[in-house]
Amino acid sequence: MRTYKIAAIPGDGIGKEVIAAGLEALAVLAESNGEFELSIEHFDWGSDRYISQGAFMSEDGAKRLESFDAILFGAVGAPDVPDHLSLWGLRLAICQTLDQYANVRPARILPGISSPLRDATAQNLDWVIVRENTEGEYAGQGGRSHRGLPEEVATEVSLFTRNGVERIMRFAFKLAQLRPRKLLTVVTKSNAQRHGMVMWDEIAAQIAEDYPDVMWDKMLVDAMTVRMTMQPETIDTVVATNLHADILSDLAAALAGSIGIAPTANINPERTYPSMFEPIHGSAFDITGKGVANPIGTFWSLVMMLEHLGETAAAASLMQAIEQVTAEPSLHTPDLGGSATTSSVTNAVVDAIRSLVAQSQLSGV
Repeated sequence: MRTYKIAAIPGDGIGKEVIAAGLEALAVLAESNGEFELSIEHFDWGSDRYISQGAFMSEDGAKRLESFDAILFGAVGAPDVPDHLSLWGLRLAICQTLDQYANVRPARILPGISSPLRDATAQNLDWVIVRENTEGEYAGQGGRSHRGLPEEVATEVSLFTRNGVERIMRFAFKLAQLRPRKLLTVVTKSNAQRHGMVMWDEIAAQIAEDYPDVMWDKMLVDAMTVRMTMQPETIDTVVATNLHADILSDLAAALAGSIGIAPTANINPERTYPSMFEPIHGSAFDITGKGVANPIGTFWSLVMMLEHLGETAAAASLMQAIEQVTAEPSLHTPDLGGSATTSSVTNAVVDAIRSLVAQSQLSGV
């Protein structure tokens, strides 16, 4: 039997609630599937640890994660801790140190969920946004001087390297090549950012020559927001910088119905380090403890994790269970306009997993 070592980092806010739900579903899936088992190690890293110990994770935290097959992450951020400290102290510290340079965020309208776009359907809004995840606008370069004085200066340097741009472009083209439409949109802002983004465009054109079967086009990021809302059917796979894709993927999640359903995979494609999977909704302290957080984004992130681990049958079963549950309006949480709870959605997904696996095993006999 295959055994996978998983690091669970619930983090802050509703991260703790949805990761607990995800681990419950994952355990049932492994037990029902019978072909793999899980070894889960929990880490108490997050804002509570920062407040009590002065650090979000142990000094050797990223190093400790290297021995795992995958990482399941909840959220980081708390009202009483500055956001730039929490983000750089935990999530970015993991992504950058473990070279998880490809952030992958699918967005599509799941059964039973309505888009705020009038004419959007599951057929014309089915996207994957690829985000460069370790440099660009979030490279961490810059600083401040003359603090508090009239001449105070703050700089934030967007860092684009040829290696970094080439590898995310190649990843995006390969992903687009695997999808039925073989269509890629390269998002840029080279009309205003005339150095890094011009290089981004040049490298995109160079990499495109290696993928003649992929149709690709280029779109300024501001125009891309218009295209996403007015012409969703013209989009399939998208690649953008760290900042641009961060923003566009949140818009994509909202257009697909709710940020509560959206998953993320932070991938190290070479598998030199483990990859990390997380819902994109954040810590959401406004609903923390109310039992109404939507666990679908975590379940979908687990689908991506199982696919990454090669457990395609289990991933398919979990995705089918998700779609069965979202198709039932009574199981919609408040972010989807319903009144369901985290536990009721989790229970429904667990029941659906058991039923689907039993049907699969019966048909196999």
